[in-house]
Amino acid sequence: MKTDLDALMRERNLDAIVVTGLVRGNPPLIYLLNGALISHAIWIKKRDAEPTLIVGSMEREEAQTAGVPLILETRYNYSQLLREHAGDALAARVAFFGCIFEDLGVRGNVGFYGMEDQGAAYRLLRALDAALPEVTVVGEFGRTVLDEARATKSAAEVARIREAGRRTAGVVDATLAFLKQHAVAADETLRRADGAPLTVGEVHAFIRRQIALQDLEDPEGFIFSTGRDAGIPHSKGTLTAPMRLGESIVFDIFPREAGGGYFFDMTRTFCLGYAPPAVQRLYDDTRACLESVISQVEAGTEARRYQALTCACYRERGHLTIEEDPATLSGYVHTVGHGVGLDVHEEPFFREKTLLRPGHVFTAEPGLYYPDEGMGCRLEDVLWIDEAGAVHNLTDFPYDLVIPMG
Repeated sequence: MKTDLDALMRERNLDAIVVTGLVRGNPPLIYLLNGALISHAIWIKKRDAEPTLIVGSMEREEAQTAGVPLILETRYNYSQLLREHAGDALAARVAFFGCIFEDLGVRGNVGFYGMEDQGAAYRLLRALDAALPEVTVVGEFGRTVLDEARATKSAAEVARIREAGRRTAGVVDATLAFLKQHAVAADETLRRADGAPLTVGEVHAFIRRQIALQDLEDPEGFIFSTGRDAGIPHSKGTLTAPMRLGESIVFDIFPREAGGGYFFDMTRTFCLGYAPPAVQRLYDDTRACLESVISQVEAGTEARRYQALTCACYRERGHLTIEEDPATLSGYVHTVGHGVGLDVHEEPFFREKTLLRPGHVFTAEPGLYYPDEGMGCRLEDVLWIDEAGAVHNLTDFPYDLVIPMG
């Protein structure tokens, strides 16, 4: 959480951190702006001190909603610096940061974060390191101080994730209602009002509209796949395929708040009209494994323990898993979960020794995949461990496999 930043900075010997860039598509900066909808910013925090937000004057009113003391960019007069350096943008940018650091008393080991063009960031950080003798530029590789802070969510963050989940469930519910309103032909394909088959692509178009109506956005692209495609975990589905009764449908939807906020991630598997016995078995086995994992989640345990539990659960039911054959393309072929927040995949990850802690928000998503048999199944819920260590399921949607038609 943000309240952990000073301790995390101390652990990593950081005297200050700087987060920069455009805001959209920049989770580290979005995290620190507390929902303020601005286009770009520089966020600076010295250890054991309040942060400072540097913004353009046009966005000063909106920037105030971040709840952080503001300084306007004009205070450092970048245009004048650019003239003084004969139009050399890199030299002017270095001087700009030099003015900021002198003004705010930033010195020592300074970590830099945020989404920037890699080449431009490389040149800027090298130039800053060379030009500012009182500053040592630090670049973290792997889990950064902000990754660690973001891994545990505050009550306010969880409330936003829960609300995103409520809206996401609304999209799924509307999609099922849309499918149920279609007639079914003798060949068991769903038909539009004009008699043409309803295709997966048309369902995708409906889902996209519903996502927008729920004030969500879909930067990662949802999964709505049928039949053989449902047996390939990240297949988006064949857009020209007709919708049919009895085929397994994997609907994995992971939108975020509009404007670039918190993600949700849920999956349900459906069959329209009826479920063939083979699909029913996959579903029953996956439902049993999901319930087993959720019932055993506990703060203070290693995340990877739940991957081992899932593999054991499936193995006991006669399915091959990646624990026995890491290269298998059939059976259980992925990990059981991942963290969810400003990225759809973030800490904690479930192949690691990471301990589950209060504040963690993560998925539980067992699944079985048999593409050669033309079927697949996945069920996914989002879980949260609260401050007392209690586990809450943030996904409020039924697990019905069969969707009655007509």
